[in-house]
Amino acid sequence: MKIRTLIVDDEPHAIEIIRKYAEQISTLEVVGTCHNAIEAFHIIQQEEVDLLFLDVKMPGLSGTDLARSLKHPPWIVFTTAFQEYAVEGFDLNAVDYLMKPVAFDRFLRAVDKVIALERSEQLPTQSLPAIQTGSESNSMSMDHFLYLRIERRLVKLNTKEIKWIESVRDYVKVVTDGKIHTTKQKISVTEELLPSGEFLRVHRSYIVPLNRIESYHPNYVVIEGNNIPIGRNYKSTVSKYLSPPGQPQ
Repeated sequence: MKIRTLIVDDEPHAIEIIRKYAEQISTLEVVGTCHNAIEAFHIIQQEEVDLLFLDVKMPGLSGTDLARSLKHPPWIVFTTAFQEYAVEGFDLNAVDYLMKPVAFDRFLRAVDKVIALERSEQLPTQSLPAIQTGSESNSMSMDHFLYLRIERRLVKLNTKEIKWIESVRDYVKVVTDGKIHTTKQKISVTEELLPSGEFLRVHRSYIVPLNRIESYHPNYVVIEGNNIPIGRNYKSTVSKYLSPPGQPQ
C-alpha cells in the first residue's frame, strides 16, 4: 500500500530535494507539492493524504499553524532550518523533524518511522484479542516495534521486552526489561499500536503481554511477582481467555 505524500515548503529547491528523495522510495507516492500552508490545507480537505513533509517557517500561515488546524492530521515530518522550531514540532506530535539541508540517510530514517507507524495502524485490533495457538503462534516470534515520543525523541521499543503497560492520568508508562518509559499518550492509542493477539487489556489502566503472565487470580494476574489488577468490567472477558479449558468462568 502506497503512503500518499504531500510536500509543503515555500522554497522550491527544498521541495525538489524531498521530492527527489521520495521518488526513490517505492512505498511513497508524491500526490502533490505546495508553496504555502493555505494551499496544503485545501488539498488535504479534498484528497487523501497520509504523510506531510511540512516546512515549519513559511510566510502567512506557518507549518505548525497548519498542523494545529487539522482535526485529523496525517503523519507529519517537519522540515526546518531552525533548530529552535524542532521542539515545537514534537509538541505537535510530529513523527520526526528534518534539519535543512536534509541528508538522504536522515530522510530514510524519518520514512522508516512513518512506515512502522502506518503498518501498526493497519493491524487488525481488538480490545481483548484471542490467544493464538498452534501454527498461529509462530507469528509471536516476529519482532514488532512500538514507537514512543519521549523527551522530544521517538524511542523504538521491541514489544517482546514489554512487561506491562500502565496508564497514569494523561501519561502511559511502558515497563520493559531494561527500564520504564513514560510518554504523554492515551492507553487506548497505545493499545491500537500493539501487535494483535499478543497483548490483553485487563483493566482500564493496564495492558499485559499474554506470554508474560505467570499466574492468574480472579482479581489480578502476576507478572514477575507483580500483581496487575483486573478491572471489574474486564473480569468476565479476562476469565474467558485465561481460565483453563473445562473450568467454570
